[in-house]
Amino acid sequence: MIFNSTKFILIFLPSVFFVYFTLNRLRFFTAGKAWLVVASLIFYGYWSVAFIPLLLLSITVNYLIGHRLASHQRPSKTILVVGISLNLILLAYFKYTNFFIDNINTFTSTNLFIEQIALPLGISFYTFTQIAFLVDCYRKLAKELSFINYALFVTFFPHLIAGPILHHKEMMGQFHSRWTLVIRPRNIWMGLFIFSIGLFKKVMIADTFAVWANAGFASGVEHDFYSAWSTSLSYTFQLYFDFSGYCDMAIGAALLFNIWLPLNFNSPYKSLDIQEFWRRWHITLSRYLRDYLYIPLGGNRCGSSRLYVNLVLTFILGGLWHGASWLFIIWGALHGGAIVVHRIWRQAGFSLPKWAAWLSTFLFVNTTWVFFRAHTLEDAVGILAGMVNINSIQEISIRNSPTSSFAWGGVFSDRLLELLSPSLAVNLAPITMIGVALFIISQRNAHELTLQPNGAIKKSLFMCTLFSLALYSILQSKSSTFLYFNF
Repeated sequence: MIFNSTKFILIFLPSVFFVYFTLNRLRFFTAGKAWLVVASLIFYGYWSVAFIPLLLLSITVNYLIGHRLASHQRPSKTILVVGISLNLILLAYFKYTNFFIDNINTFTSTNLFIEQIALPLGISFYTFTQIAFLVDCYRKLAKELSFINYALFVTFFPHLIAGPILHHKEMMGQFHSRWTLVIRPRNIWMGLFIFSIGLFKKVMIADTFAVWANAGFASGVEHDFYSAWSTSLSYTFQLYFDFSGYCDMAIGAALLFNIWLPLNFNSPYKSLDIQEFWRRWHITLSRYLRDYLYIPLGGNRCGSSRLYVNLVLTFILGGLWHGASWLFIIWGALHGGAIVVHRIWRQAGFSLPKWAAWLSTFLFVNTTWVFFRAHTLEDAVGILAGMVNINSIQEISIRNSPTSSFAWGGVFSDRLLELLSPSLAVNLAPITMIGVALFIISQRNAHELTLQPNGAIKKSLFMCTLFSLALYSILQSKSSTFLYFNF
C-alpha cells in the first residue's frame, strides 16, 4: 500500500483514524496504541506478508537489548556492540550479499552463486532507527519499558517504509501526551493541507518527470546535448518532487494523529553550497550519519587530514546505505570530496555571488545524480559526455516519450502536440516542465505554507484543487511507488 493510492487515501487512512480516536474516547488508550501497531503491520504486510515476521523479530530483539541497556546504571558496551552487530548483519545479508558475491566473482574470476535475495521493504530505515535507539539507551538518552510503545515507535506507518529516521524521544513523548489522544481540528486541517501538496508533487510532477528520466536512463541509450540535459534534469526534479512529496505526505498523515514527524526535507535546491544542501536534503539521514558515524570517527576534533578522511568515509558509507552498487559509492565519494573542497574554500576566505553559488551547487548536484540513477558506469559516462557535447547542440532530439503517460495531460497533450511542428513538439513538454519545476522550488515549501498563519480560505481552496487534480489522475492511471522505497 502506498500513500498515493485510493486504497490508502479513501479506505485505510480514514479507517485507522476513526478506530484510533474512538478507542481513545472510550479511554482504551493502550488498545489505541495497539491498534496503530496492528494497522501499521497491515500497511507493511500489504506489500509482502512474508517479511512481517522479520520485522517483528527485529523489533523484539532490539527491544530486549535496549531494555537491558537502559535498566543498568553502567550498561555493558559489549551488549551494545552485539546489538548493533546483529542489526548490521541483518541489513548486510539482505542488502549487500549479492553485491559482495558479484564483486568476488569479478575480481577473482570465480563463479560463486547465490539465489537473488529479495530486499525487505524499509529495512534500511527501521534498522537505522533501532540502532539509534540502542545507542541512545546506552547513553541514557532513551528508555522504553512498554513493548507496545516500542513497537509503535518503530512501526508507525507514516514513517515505516521510507523514513524519516527517528529518535525515540521525538516520538514517544508525543504518544504519551494526553494532548494527542483527542481529535484536533487544526492538526487535521494542517495534515490534509500538507498531504495534498505532497500528493500533487508525487502524482502530477514527479511521475511526469519519470517519463523522460526512465526513457533517458534506459541502458544503451545514446545522447546528444539536449537529450542528456533533459534526462539528467528530469531525474533531478523527479527525485526532488518524489522524495519531498513523500515527506510531505508522511508529515500530513502523522498530523492527523496529532504527531509531528521531524522535518526531513527543506528546499535543498535553494542551497548556496554543498554543506547547506546536506543540511536540507534527507535531514534525518544527515543527522544520523553525523551523530552515529562522523562524530564517533573523530569528527572535527582531529587534524585536517583525518577530518577530510572522516568526511569522505562518512559520505561513502552514506552512499552505500542507499544501495549495493559501485555507482552509489562513487556518488557518495563525490559528495564527500565536495564537502572537503567546500571546507578548504571557506577556510581560505573565498566566496561567490549568490547566483553563482546557487548555480554551481545545483549543477554539481544535478551531475552527481547521474551516477545515483544510472544502471551502469558506462551509461552514466554516456549521459555526462552528452551534457558537454556542444557540437550536437543543433541536433534537437530530446528523448521523446508518449505524452499519454503524463499525469497532467494524457491524451489531451497528444492532441496539442500534434498541432505543433516536430522540433517544437519534442522540446516543448520537457522544457516547460523544467521551467515549472524551477519556479516551484523558488517558492515557499509545503512546510512553510502549512505553518503560515494567514489565508485560511485561499489555502483551503488551494488544498482542494491540488487534491482533486491528483486524485483524478490516480483514478485514471496506476499509482507508482516512491523512489526511496528502493533504498
